[in-house]
Amino acid sequence: MSGSIGGACESKFAAVKEEFERNFAERGEVGASVCLSVNGETQVDLWGGMANPETGDAWREDTISIVFSCSKAATALCAHILIDRGELNPEALVADYWPKFAKNGKEKTTVRMMLNHESALPTLRDPVRPGGFEDWDYMIQRLEDEEAFWEPGTRNGYHMINFGWTVGELVRRVSGKSLGTFFREEVADKTGARFWLGLPETEDVHIAPIIPYAPKPDDVPTEFAIKLVTEPESIQHKSFMNNGGWDFNNRKSQAAEIGGGGGLSNARGQVAMYTPLATDDGTLVSSDRLKAMSMVTTATQRDATLLVPTRFGPGFMKSMDNRALNLGPGTSVIMGEQAFGHVGAGGSIGFADPEAGLAFSYTMNQMGSGILVNDRAQSLIDAAYRALGYRTNAPGVWVK
Repeated sequence: MSGSIGGACESKFAAVKEEFERNFAERGEVGASVCLSVNGETQVDLWGGMANPETGDAWREDTISIVFSCSKAATALCAHILIDRGELNPEALVADYWPKFAKNGKEKTTVRMMLNHESALPTLRDPVRPGGFEDWDYMIQRLEDEEAFWEPGTRNGYHMINFGWTVGELVRRVSGKSLGTFFREEVADKTGARFWLGLPETEDVHIAPIIPYAPKPDDVPTEFAIKLVTEPESIQHKSFMNNGGWDFNNRKSQAAEIGGGGGLSNARGQVAMYTPLATDDGTLVSSDRLKAMSMVTTATQRDATLLVPTRFGPGFMKSMDNRALNLGPGTSVIMGEQAFGHVGAGGSIGFADPEAGLAFSYTMNQMGSGILVNDRAQSLIDAAYRALGYRTNAPGVWVK
């Protein structure tokens, strides 16, 4: 391992630290952070390794990185805050707030469908122009003009990056503020979370560049990966590759409010956001809204995008145990029954489990294989739940 482990870990969660160390020693970790709180008290806050192997720069206490689709949870939380205030109705038509969206088969799309990845815009068919992800208005117009990939509400298909603009535009129209501004004022400032949906270029932060995953000869590709590589007209290829040359390690791009995958944070920052949800303290949403956020609202045996069984709450991922289906590595994420949160490409994750009072996050710079979490994140999650006296049951969730 390059670099050392810093931070603190309560003795009860010593196994979390041990697995974190194993990630570096045995699982190819380069730089990473892990943090968790229980009933509002931080129990684990660790970081280590290299932020930038090319320069020898170590991962520091304040290092942040792109957390990819963990950003979706931050975007969804903004929508739920507005729902909780009675300003956004989940059963209303999207057209009630965003009239130009209602065309090309999208006329009957509801707000709930958007949160559930059922709004039939998992990607865009025609190429995104260079730098398109950095231009909010351009992406909104593209979504308005796009034809639905299926009848909205009739199936579920993960909205890889578009979720940030579909749900984010609702937040913007209802609140009158940009997604990034609303998140900063209503979530980050209230919780102290160092988490940005649009990091100003003037902000003085220590960023660990993301290291893409390099496939290994013995890798077992998922069906998603096969279609991504071999079928250029597929949803899988376009949802991943049709990005206008998005350079997520570029500071100009990081300043864009890409709520479907461009957020920057670390494990401590995500835990700060999730702790009020894990403890139901009312800082962000009411108890009733919290219960709605933690419910499974859509589930399928074959997600139209990811091509695996998936389970979602309204804007959040739920526990998904696909291990027995032999779909390839990284196609599961095992959390508590009440837990909700989101994974990010390469294996990062953040979630709240109100039943356990647990807020958890893991972030890293070296991407791993798979489309959900890999063994680095799952080993940490497992160790945390075991320390709390939980066990896994047959459906693949952690229970008391």
